[in-house]
Amino acid sequence: MLKSAPRDPDVPGTARTLAECLWLPAVFLIGVLCSYIPAFFHARPHRVSLDVVTGASGGGARLGALQRLFDTVSPGGFRLHGVRTLAQGRYDVLHQHAVAAYAPGASGGAGVSGTAPQLLTARADGSSLESVVQNTVRAVGQLTAQHAHTGSALPLKVRELLPTLPGDAAGTCALYIVLACTLPCYFMVVSMLRAVGFSRTKHVLTYVFGAFAIALLCYLIAGLGMHAISDNPLVLVYLTLMAEAVTLTSYGLVWIFGRFFPGVAVAVFMMLGMPSSGGAVPASMLPAFFRWLHPVLPGGNLVDALHSIAYFGREGLTRPTLVLVAWVVFGVLLVAAGAWRDRARLNRVAAESDAPPASAVEDPTVEVPAPAALAPHARHHFGDQVPVLTGRLTDDQGAPAVGALVTVTTPHGRRLVRTRTDASGEYAFGGLPDGPVIVLGTAPSHHPAVTREIVRGARPSRLDLRLARW
Repeated sequence: MLKSAPRDPDVPGTARTLAECLWLPAVFLIGVLCSYIPAFFHARPHRVSLDVVTGASGGGARLGALQRLFDTVSPGGFRLHGVRTLAQGRYDVLHQHAVAAYAPGASGGAGVSGTAPQLLTARADGSSLESVVQNTVRAVGQLTAQHAHTGSALPLKVRELLPTLPGDAAGTCALYIVLACTLPCYFMVVSMLRAVGFSRTKHVLTYVFGAFAIALLCYLIAGLGMHAISDNPLVLVYLTLMAEAVTLTSYGLVWIFGRFFPGVAVAVFMMLGMPSSGGAVPASMLPAFFRWLHPVLPGGNLVDALHSIAYFGREGLTRPTLVLVAWVVFGVLLVAAGAWRDRARLNRVAAESDAPPASAVEDPTVEVPAPAALAPHARHHFGDQVPVLTGRLTDDQGAPAVGALVTVTTPHGRRLVRTRTDASGEYAFGGLPDGPVIVLGTAPSHHPAVTREIVRGARPSRLDLRLARW
């Protein structure tokens, strides 16, 4: 009779390890599938303002008829606004009151040439939106000709009022600038958390000056070097606000979410911030959820600020300025709250131990687990450090060595972590590096016990020590 293979007792630990190591890639995967694709797939305009020349009389009936035709071609895509002259429509386009101005023209009678329709557009509002506007207006012209039984519509005369910067035909450079101000700032925070011994002040100074350096490089390379964005010095101000907002907010999230802060920062600034920025697809063509996020998240406000400076004479900068400043202030408040929390914790520990409070030092355990003493037999939640070395200290009579000191060092003698045993003589350590370590147990009136142990994070070790009395 065949015997079933014994079940691997380490399966739960393996599953936990895989979950704790692979959750961030899962966030990226779900984010791309659930944010980027829904935002960009089948993008279409939503109630975009379009000027229509109706003449001095107003042409309310004609405007209503055209609105129905536009709704037929693009349901809910355009909201028509009547203007008396094409010059008024031009003003609205140049000042972002409308995406385009349309003069329908007039079809001539028998033997009389008609007036060709005209369309004033602004590629600066987004090349994809401009393309949709042109195709929609042409389709409306064809429907109008069919209803009037005048044959084919007259050719549409398109005039570009605000072309994009040379070399940026698609108008997407602003998106890459947002990306350049986001990813390096995020990775700077992740990398600096490994700076063991850095005080919070040193961290903050590094982030502030580092974010400015990132913004300055973006301006020098993309603005002055490539002319992919405006070289107006005001651009540097908004690039700096964006970089500082991402850096300080990401750092401020550390004390709230611990080792899970990368997922939160990625979700806010990458998975939601990029699709809603309007850099790839104009915000007016995004689904409602991303249109709502566009004026709230920093990426969308940086795109609007860059477009305003480059194309619209710096009009409409009030909202981007206020929102970006608000994000910077929010990041500062998060950092200050974390500092206050750590200071209160240090003061509480000092009061309990009758020792002067120590200065707060950053703990780099967010990304790379550091050696730490853990509570034996404690229930570990997802994301908590898992014990990799446990054991019990007893005396030569087998009684638990309560309060004994357990020290773990490297083979070269550098101390990694130290703790005292609990009421059962138990101890537990997590975050130890894989490989050999030296474990030393000491207690008053006992000879010390020392041994060498091989630590493997994937398979926790247990090491019991016996302390002989003098």
